[in-house]
Amino acid sequence: MSAAPRAASGLSALIDGFDGVILDVWGTVHDGRALYPGAVEALDRLRAAGRETVMLSNAPRRPAAVAATLARLGLPRRHCGAVVTSGEAARRAVAARADPWHRALGRRCHTIGADADPPLLAGLDVVETGRLEDAEFILAVGPFDPAARLEDYEDRLARGAALGLPMVCANPDKRVMRGADSLICAGALAERYEALGGEVRRHGKPHPAVYDLCLAAMPGVRRSRTLAVGDSLETDVAGAKAAGAASALVAGGIHACEIGAGADGSFDARALDALCARVGLRPDFTLPALVW
Repeated sequence: MSAAPRAASGLSALIDGFDGVILDVWGTVHDGRALYPGAVEALDRLRAAGRETVMLSNAPRRPAAVAATLARLGLPRRHCGAVVTSGEAARRAVAARADPWHRALGRRCHTIGADADPPLLAGLDVVETGRLEDAEFILAVGPFDPAARLEDYEDRLARGAALGLPMVCANPDKRVMRGADSLICAGALAERYEALGGEVRRHGKPHPAVYDLCLAAMPGVRRSRTLAVGDSLETDVAGAKAAGAASALVAGGIHACEIGAGADGSFDARALDALCARVGLRPDFTLPALVW
């Protein structure tokens, strides 16, 4: 692993080294219920400093739906334009079928999880079926119910694996925080599906292809001059490393309890070091939150 991350009090302390910023959404810009304090100011300051920004969300939805959610939470429209999602990456892969695995999927899809409205694959040459036995592949979008448990999906996952159905995972996250509540995501379904013998392809962070979409939205910005900011070692930090970008881990979000993060953005540096050692990943920087 790299050396210990450099602690920064805000983006202003490190932004001179970067031309573009890729921002995680859930856990960085908002907590699922409200925008984090200081997030709008940080985005305004980035814009004023001439930095390109793009929001990158492991949401199993299309970018317009995520932008609409951000606007409902109070994010000014000027910051809702450049959005990339894992859902869009999955949709494009199913539509393009550019590799043998995706070409072999077939056209009949069974969705596991609460699909978005409209469904993620709407408008493609794909037919949704409610019966696993009629499907040729599974689309995992993840539940949006805080009461959902992984075991609630055990029967369908086991039957799908027994049928040999390939799974497209539209959100690699295993869990996300909504306020103080932890919710399971499609990544948890995919992990269990593999344990049952199923075959999975994941789209979104930390896989490099989704970062190509981000860089395409920031023309002229080099990977080496790009900073990815997020709250997850396994997705945001790992994804930045795979994409050739620098990473900054915010103290709140998914690892808050593990590193003893406080409401003021403080955290236990030794706990973070131990967590990085366990995961095998280390960010280049730490931030108390998305603040300037």
